[in-house]
Amino acid sequence: MTVHFVGSGPGAADLLTLRAARLLSEAPVVLYAGTYLDAEVLAHCRPDTELVDTQHLDLDEITAHLVDAHRRGLDVVRLCSGDPSLYSALTEQTRRLDAAGVPWDVTPGVPAYAAAAATLGAELTVPELVQTVVLTRTRARSTAMPDTESLARVAGLRASLVLHLAITRIRALAEELSGEYGADCPAAVVAFASRPNELVLRGTLADIADRAEAAGLKHTAVIVVGRALGVRAQPDVACSHLYDPARDRTEFTR
Repeated sequence: MTVHFVGSGPGAADLLTLRAARLLSEAPVVLYAGTYLDAEVLAHCRPDTELVDTQHLDLDEITAHLVDAHRRGLDVVRLCSGDPSLYSALTEQTRRLDAAGVPWDVTPGVPAYAAAAATLGAELTVPELVQTVVLTRTRARSTAMPDTESLARVAGLRASLVLHLAITRIRALAEELSGEYGADCPAAVVAFASRPNELVLRGTLADIADRAEAAGLKHTAVIVVGRALGVRAQPDVACSHLYDPARDRTEFTR
């Protein structure tokens, strides 16, 4: 049978894709991380679904549950927070499943950065201001970062920057980023995006650490930095070429 890696989105049950909801409603076994999931997401499951909370399991223990379900002839959904393409340990899990001869597939979900941007009402790419978005993390007590992806090097792009898994280091990060972006650069923290306990903090690189530390945030938060966050207050910001009134409209008929 098949292991379905399913993006559970940022947490809200109504931000699941239709495919994700269908797979949950059909799966006899579902593995999920209770720390990052709104309980209402599991309401999509059948009453008799075998539910396994993985928040205290290591990778080998999680894989053992997946392989066991396959050997029992059962499909299984492995819920990943956000989208499986980002920080989901998809590579490690699927490598083990390949070795065990277990088939698998992937269903994407709404990524945390997109939910955070929606909450902020922000477009992260603004014409003639910023056209690049960098999704990254930093090292605290976790996996080492590649030498080519130091924060200083990434900050040099001055792109819209989204930091995952970094809230406990926000003060040091804000100070480091200020050198490239400027201390007055808009910054925001969105914790538990889309969930009932969602928390939004807005400020600049000069004060966002104070706000985050005062709120006592420890996890499940993304940090967003960049000039795109403050752009709505600037009336002279350029429009995209597509909507420019000076554009030659005959392009559409050529």
